[in-house]
Amino acid sequence: MSELHTFLFDGLPVRGMVVRLDQAWQEVLARRASNTHTGAYPQPVAELLGEMTAAATLMQANIKFKGSLILQIFGDGPVKVAVAEAQPDLGVRTTASVVGEIAADAGLPDLVNVGNKGRCAITLDPKDRLPGQQPYQGVVPLFGDRGEKLGKLSDVLQHYMLQSEQLDTTLVLAADDKVAAGLLIQRLPVTGEGNLAGGTARANEDDIGLNEDYNRIATLAASLTREELLTLDVETILRRLFWEEKLLRFEPRSGMLGPHFACTCSRERVTNMLRGLGRDEAESILAERGNIEVGCDFCGKQYRFDPVDAAQIFTSPGDQMPGSSVVQ
Repeated sequence: MSELHTFLFDGLPVRGMVVRLDQAWQEVLARRASNTHTGAYPQPVAELLGEMTAAATLMQANIKFKGSLILQIFGDGPVKVAVAEAQPDLGVRTTASVVGEIAADAGLPDLVNVGNKGRCAITLDPKDRLPGQQPYQGVVPLFGDRGEKLGKLSDVLQHYMLQSEQLDTTLVLAADDKVAAGLLIQRLPVTGEGNLAGGTARANEDDIGLNEDYNRIATLAASLTREELLTLDVETILRRLFWEEKLLRFEPRSGMLGPHFACTCSRERVTNMLRGLGRDEAESILAERGNIEVGCDFCGKQYRFDPVDAAQIFTSPGDQMPGSSVVQ
């Protein structure tokens, strides 16, 4: 059962989350494998997407954003783009565009950052956007401060969090063909009204890397191995890592209230995309193939439009320009 656990370290400016996706992640992989147009992901791609899905879930739950959080990685490797999306209700979906051969031991640089030009983008798209309002997007490269290629997705996202939130963050991510999981530890601000330490905080405790409590807990979190994260239950993980710390636990989110697979594609959204292509392009496809078929890369659902359907698209009143399309 997929689940999300949230906790605080009592009296310390540190919070944490653990996400474990099993049913939700297995459904993602099963849908992809059953898609006759694409087939299953190569194992390295599946592991990257699993880590991205776990990370997107943690980040969405961490900021409690009322809209979509979309994590994208794109570059010049055989994986042109990889996407993981998490909704406020923790509905998740993911996809990747793969071209060329994937080596069995391919890592992040081999998949998307061969020429060190890869990028990671995190987009926050509000659910009820105001007219003219654009989604917020932050972009970071897939290399460090000295231009070195980053070998792990967690390193990329930790760098992003430091830039965007100015808070120390530790991420441990792992995925295989059964489970996608992640642990997030983040320092909370100490100073300011309503802070945890009142007026006793040292002046530099909010500076990056200087909070001793966070550094101790982050070191413990970073000791979690891939195998442990994938095979141990959440209770065992927390007990092994933080047995000397006092944790304040919140009610886990599981079942329909927890992480689950959910796709937001619809015939209406595909119709809007076809309107964006224009009548001439649609008629050209119809002339060549007899109908228009559009498949959702996230869930595999196929949408078919015959000549009558297509004609209705371009003759119906109130045509609208499409927003961001979720289908390819």
